[in-house]
Amino acid sequence: MASRPSAGLRARIAVGTLCVLILASLSGYAAAREGDRTIKLYYTHTGEKGEFTFKRNGRYDRAELERLNRFLRDWRRGEPTRMDPQLFDLIWSVYQRLGTNQYIHVVSAYRSPATNSMLRSRSRGVAKNSQHTQGRAMDFFIPGVPSSRIRELALRMQVGGVGYYPSSASKFVHLDTGSVRHWPRMTRQQLLALFPTGETMYIPSDGKPLPGFERALAKYGKSKSTALAYLDAKASGGSSGGTLAGWLGRVFGGGADEEEDTEISRQPTRGVPVRTAPTEEPR
Repeated sequence: MASRPSAGLRARIAVGTLCVLILASLSGYAAAREGDRTIKLYYTHTGEKGEFTFKRNGRYDRAELERLNRFLRDWRRGEPTRMDPQLFDLIWSVYQRLGTNQYIHVVSAYRSPATNSMLRSRSRGVAKNSQHTQGRAMDFFIPGVPSSRIRELALRMQVGGVGYYPSSASKFVHLDTGSVRHWPRMTRQQLLALFPTGETMYIPSDGKPLPGFERALAKYGKSKSTALAYLDAKASGGSSGGTLAGWLGRVFGGGADEEEDTEISRQPTRGVPVRTAPTEEPR
């Protein structure tokens, strides 16, 4: 006959079980507090529109993510991919801060390798390893909202890449979940207007980080390997035979990443014109 656990052992088991239940409850509570996240999209090249609640009670909704994958497909080839869900979190966060209820007008999302190669053959401004080909980028504008404002809010979040195309027909903004960088690069004065303490990972046009660069690395959770590589480069005055400014440019600088989108944003496709001020907005 098996012996019964001692009173002390039973007490420890009970305490352990209670701790597990409390942690599970707190986790569920935190998720519930986060609530639902919905984005409203209108794809300028297909004429499709939709509302997508991609997060419910703080958890990604897989069915809605699949809908988004299909919606944001490579419109030239009809090919979807698995988009990065964190891209939707980023865009949702920026959208919330804008205080608008207009649809987000998508200019470009997923771009297949075949499409990217075709576009690279037409333009030197197309990145070989574009974040679009990895399902981690979206180009968009919002009617009635200055694109400069979208860029400003996105930069303040210091999450990934922020591209700004004020000379394009739709004056769109590029956001991605890649490395922290921006283009065209702002001057020191412009970045200091956004980050008065200099606490930013974005590198100004002179190639020299602002005074709070290292604090920003720590605050925003930049990978330890990148931070250590930066400190090593700083100590030696460069990295792999280059200059510190050159290293910073490679890691944080960005560049003319999606130049072809400036061209395609002017072109109507499948009978759907791209308009900066449509006479009828999606509802």
